[in-house]
Amino acid sequence: MKSTLFLTAITALFFSFAATAPAGEPARPVHALAMHGSPKYGPDFHHFDYTDPSALKRGEARLHAIGTFDTLNGFTLKGVPAAGLGNMVDTLLVGSEDEAFTEYGLLAESIQVPEDRSWVTFTLRPEARWHDGRPVSVEDVIFSLETLKAKGHPFYRAYYANVERAEKVGERQVKFIFSGGENRELPLIIGQLPILPKHYWQGRDFEKTTLEPPLGSGPYRIKTVNPGRSITYERVPDYWGKDLAVNRGRYNFRTIRYDYYRDSTVALQAFKAGEYDFRLENSSKDWATAYDIPAVKEGLIVKETIPHERPTGMQAFAYNIRKPIFADRRVREALAYAFDFEWTNRNLFYGQYARTKSYFSNSELASRGLPNPEELGILEPFRDRLPPEVFTREFDPPSTAGDRSIRTNLRRALKLLRDAGWAFQGRRLVRQGTGEPFSFEILLNSPTWERIALPFAKNLERLGIDVRVRTVDTAQFQKRVEEFDFDMIVDVFPQSLSPGNEQRDFWGSASADQPGSRNTVGIKDPVVDALIDLVISAPDRKSLIARTRALDRVLLWGHYVIPHWHIRAFRVAYWNKFSRPRISPKYALGFDTWWIDPQKEAILLQEKSSLKKR
Repeated sequence: MKSTLFLTAITALFFSFAATAPAGEPARPVHALAMHGSPKYGPDFHHFDYTDPSALKRGEARLHAIGTFDTLNGFTLKGVPAAGLGNMVDTLLVGSEDEAFTEYGLLAESIQVPEDRSWVTFTLRPEARWHDGRPVSVEDVIFSLETLKAKGHPFYRAYYANVERAEKVGERQVKFIFSGGENRELPLIIGQLPILPKHYWQGRDFEKTTLEPPLGSGPYRIKTVNPGRSITYERVPDYWGKDLAVNRGRYNFRTIRYDYYRDSTVALQAFKAGEYDFRLENSSKDWATAYDIPAVKEGLIVKETIPHERPTGMQAFAYNIRKPIFADRRVREALAYAFDFEWTNRNLFYGQYARTKSYFSNSELASRGLPNPEELGILEPFRDRLPPEVFTREFDPPSTAGDRSIRTNLRRALKLLRDAGWAFQGRRLVRQGTGEPFSFEILLNSPTWERIALPFAKNLERLGIDVRVRTVDTAQFQKRVEEFDFDMIVDVFPQSLSPGNEQRDFWGSASADQPGSRNTVGIKDPVVDALIDLVISAPDRKSLIARTRALDRVLLWGHYVIPHWHIRAFRVAYWNKFSRPRISPKYALGFDTWWIDPQKEAILLQEKSSLKKR
């Protein structure tokens, strides 16, 4: 069914030499491209190791989403897009989920790239089709790049900023030319470009919200829409790419339905009542206490943790440093002393989490200890513009004994605040000279976060700080964040094993004032910009690790966020009708490789009926 690991490795190694052409020689076509090193799978591979090509393609998977939606165009800033739209859209390449950063041909049957990666040419598959039967063309690819950069979400402008242009160089060949210096990631990230049908969007306003199901080329299309409440996708029976090696064993559900719920509390009760099938649990309290029900005890609901090796990134209380109150680094550092992670983890999370100490946690990219010689070589040119702690201390967030004894931390916080020009006036903390009170709002999008934010706010009140905790609906939260209309939020900055151009959208100066960018903090620092450029231009894995660790140190000691926590496994609960491959992907959950087992489903239906009669 599949070749031995040894033969796979040898094949991948052989073809890696063809991935880029030596200087002076024309680039030769290859099937895959790795950021560093060699692709794991050779050109004749049958399927990814973490898929099962014998998986049955049947049944309905019922999932859930929170809030609402008002558009089926997920590529613009306007509106709240429906869940699951990505399954309608194919890209030029697709990444494997058991390699750091390697992509294989999807719409593209081959790739050509020179040694310096200053351009890339894709040859489209002749069989690639839109759902209306028309072929996917080079004109569609060029239209997609130009439209997304000009009219799409600001993310695309940042992500593809150094893609200078695309041009047709053959009947099925499109060439992308890059600018801005060495950027080895660009051929791979242009491979992630969502390809849109030019003939469909011509005559339509791309920037408007719409509830008209758009035309796609992917494995699913929209079947039914109940605006704001549910959306159902159906697998395309004659999907052009169903027999490709990258797709074998994937997209096994006949239909996928997303039902929307007001908040996570309501959604959990709906799951336990059997209203939907699969749940990725994010609440440690619910994981520990909410599944003590007959359906779990009798095996009708499976509750399990699935370990993974992917970077957990940074979840945190994120400051908006555009606000004058948070402009001083000492103020941001001071407030971190009021967050008692140890008490929170013990009393609210049942001890399930580890404290996050890096923007690239759970990976070799995370900084640790003091800078090594290679990191020092990267950081030294910026020494006079960096906090001295970058060179002299390992970053470690403030900690406590977990017994609510936080007085020592608050004393340290108060000293920092006084050094930054704040003082007590009565029982309030005010700015010296003006009497302006220290007051701000923590904006949340779910009541679940209130049990974490309220104790934090209570500790801040002991410092004389007036903190308001406000929970709003998903749409309002999204709009306010996109417009940077907040003081502090809970934010998540996900990371991959191969950071690159997306870092500009997270931390780059150019994105700080761009509405809708991921630079929610508002960082404008030439040193950070320079380090991002170094990460992007890293010529090999070793230098990428060192440069990323250097960037990590600078971000951490900037005190732009108050780090939260992470867990190194997926917590999943599902009604027992699914089967999944024997091997799990290292860096993803891989739910699109699961399938509905007819025997399990029949037993489940019978047992659920029996359970209701009791």
